Amino acid sequence: MEPNQKSGTQVREVLRQEFDLDGKTIAFETGLLAQQADGALTVQMGETITLVTAVIASKPTPGKDFLPLTVDVEEKMYAAGKIPGGFIKRETRPSEKATLTARLIDRPLRPSFPKGFYNEIQVLATILSVDFANQPDILALNGASMALLLADAPFSGPVAGVRIGRVAGKFILNPTFDDLDASDLEMIVAGNRDAILMVEAGASEVVEADVVKALDLAHDAIVKLCDFQERFKAAYADIKPPSNKVIEVAQPDPAYAEIEERVRALATGKIKESLRNADKLERDRQQDLIAEEVLAELAEMVEDKESYVSKALKQIKKEEMRRMILDEGIRADGRGTTDIRPILIRAGALPRPHGSGLFTRGQTQVLSIVTLGTVREEQMIDGLGVEDSKRFMHHYNFPPFCTGEIGFMRGPKRRDIGHGALAERSIFPVIPKEDEFPYTIRIVSEVLESNGSSSMASVCGSTIALMDAGVKIKAPVAGIAMGLIKEGDEVAVITDILGLEDALGDMDFKVAGTAAGITALQMDMKVAGVGGEVLAKALEQARQARLYIIDRILEVLPAPRAELSKYAPRIMTVKIPQDKIGDLIGPKGKNIRAIIEEVGSNLVTIDIEEDGTVFIAATDGAAGDRARELVELITREAKIGEQFMGTVTKTTGFGAFVEILPGKEGLVHISRLTKQRVPTVESVVNVGDKVLVEVVEINDQGKIGLQALNLEYKEPKAGQ
Repeated sequence: MEPNQKSGTQVREVLRQEFDLDGKTIAFETGLLAQQADGALTVQMGETITLVTAVIASKPTPGKDFLPLTVDVEEKMYAAGKIPGGFIKRETRPSEKATLTARLIDRPLRPSFPKGFYNEIQVLATILSVDFANQPDILALNGASMALLLADAPFSGPVAGVRIGRVAGKFILNPTFDDLDASDLEMIVAGNRDAILMVEAGASEVVEADVVKALDLAHDAIVKLCDFQERFKAAYADIKPPSNKVIEVAQPDPAYAEIEERVRALATGKIKESLRNADKLERDRQQDLIAEEVLAELAEMVEDKESYVSKALKQIKKEEMRRMILDEGIRADGRGTTDIRPILIRAGALPRPHGSGLFTRGQTQVLSIVTLGTVREEQMIDGLGVEDSKRFMHHYNFPPFCTGEIGFMRGPKRRDIGHGALAERSIFPVIPKEDEFPYTIRIVSEVLESNGSSSMASVCGSTIALMDAGVKIKAPVAGIAMGLIKEGDEVAVITDILGLEDALGDMDFKVAGTAAGITALQMDMKVAGVGGEVLAKALEQARQARLYIIDRILEVLPAPRAELSKYAPRIMTVKIPQDKIGDLIGPKGKNIRAIIEEVGSNLVTIDIEEDGTVFIAATDGAAGDRARELVELITREAKIGEQFMGTVTKTTGFGAFVEILPGKEGLVHISRLTKQRVPTVESVVNVGDKVLVEVVEINDQGKIGLQALNLEYKEPKAGQ
């Protein structure tokens, strides 16, 4: 029996609109896919398509006193027509790129929700198609804002984002991968109509004035994208039936105001005093004691509302810290707004690693370690981008002890990945090219103490470690974190922020670069945004700080060390014709194995690139030199007139085969063995004999004819 079915074809109301931005078409489409999500749409540019959904919990999460926003990015390998690598053959943990994209989306969205909104929100971007020209991260960022608008979230958006490149001095909006190959700047900017909320950039020593121009161009485009999102939302409202979903927002507890008033009376003076203690740990201990005293005094009043006391104390601390800076120009550790904490630098802090650098700035300390490896040790990338490997890596570790805390050690967190990528982007422009320095380079930055800006301390530590390792970097790179305190029209830009100023301030603006210009930027806003003049001031203060730190580094190491560590491999390169690669490898790798066995399998490794570049890595100089000599011999072309001392490998009735180069033989015809005629080849020469020969001919097939030079035939005496 056929199952009962309603007849007819399902019809869904689909809305699609397109927007032209600097000659590139961005298309939003909703109504077809994922309609059980609160907000869902696809964003398309070229053949790159990202599905973005938003779901919001109807009620606040009990016990939460922060915005429980989660952003995830799902890279689907089918989007690029790929099957995942490895044994599992399905997508598992997010790639580093997916993690960085999720952070990219989260950062401008978070300050766009009202304080006190504690409902769970999940934004999920699923990459469905990539064309290797248009990048999906910008589409996901704009789609996230649009999905939240479609979901009727309590969201002060729209928020929009663009990528900026610069090729031959001309800025390009949303450049393709090919554009970026020729670009000296890659900047992602997100914001709303009024201000910029987030910046992420890598650059090749770009000057501050050009960065400001790029920010202005980006914000103009952001305003247009925000307008497009508003038009799309209005059109959607015309076709979408009203939602029955009700989102309950947490309401302030009337009891909090009374508790806050009592806490202020008891603690304000003591918190003011504690904020002038320059030592982070002692300041934290004082504030913990203040909290204990307040809780004891208000025990009957607060009962199960102890979190209200913590909330009130944090608010008081925030207000007093900010007033101290705005009114007095004095910070918690006694510095002025542009002062940098005392710096301590050690190069070569560890004996066995190939290079190391210890950088301490106040109570932030990072130990960076460089390891030099062979080309086979480069990182392979199984993702949706055009990059399939990289030879320079920076990894950042933030163990709990660096802030005097206890915590789980379960691999890198999103923050660790993000900070590691920022430092990597900061250093990359000064790393020598592979043809100049044929090594894979890995830096690990271990944060040993943290009181603000450990990522920028990692940049400084990495520079010291690279110079200590003897890597001929283009120029030293230093980093500094800038902050902002803004109350109404009062604004203070502060240099080298503390953890306290990061947590309770309005901006975290990290700037890294050389003396010539900027190599990386990262900015996050906790307020509605700031204007270009404030960012320009922050960039100039950062430039002055960067120059000061570079001078301190050069006092310790005026230049990279002249020699690599004795523990680092020595890597030599030999360029051979591509048609000689097979000769070098030999049948089933015979020739390569023979070279390694001759010089010592524990002393040398050999890697061959498709373009004919041969990398020889040796832990012993003599072994490396011998391996290079053998490679050159095997791939060398014999020329007419050249002489070789060869070895007879085979004799026949018509002549002897002589190996003149490794794996390369020529024939000495019987008529060319000696000046006189000989009865047999064996009457003159046998297998294993050494023979001086000269190349006399090379035919079209590459076969070599030889003339023996040191052989004589002696006729046997009678009776012999």
